[in-house]
Amino acid sequence: MTWTTDTRGKVGGGVLIALLGAGIPALVGAALHGHTGVPYRETRLYFGTERPGGAPPVGEREFDRFIDRKITPAFPEGLTVQPGHGQWREPSGRIVHETSYEVVLLYPDKGADERGVRIEEIRRAYRKEFAQDSVLRSDAEVSADY
Repeated sequence: MTWTTDTRGKVGGGVLIALLGAGIPALVGAALHGHTGVPYRETRLYFGTERPGGAPPVGEREFDRFIDRKITPAFPEGLTVQPGHGQWREPSGRIVHETSYEVVLLYPDKGADERGVRIEEIRRAYRKEFAQDSVLRSDAEVSADY
């Protein structure tokens, strides 16, 4: 007796299952995470609070006043402030653990260059006013919808 098998059905079925397995998650992902909104920029600024020479750290009230005087006028549409705790390595190599603040700014991609100038003014003002070595900045392209 001779046994014969037709592998076309098995191979075809395997390919179909593989394609469905790859395609269904992509379709579900696209449905759940569809592109919504318009192009925006997101800038995150990280403000440390320790001051050199044993001076007291920048307090919450001082930081709130800085926001009111410098950040809100430059970004009156709104912003988010999140308290944190971070660390920073000074140029000398010493690690400083400190209370910090993260400020999140969202603004339309159109006009981002002009907003970038405002952000640099904020960073410069904080470094000068509170004797800071740096204010970290990170930028990302996002989409937003209000």
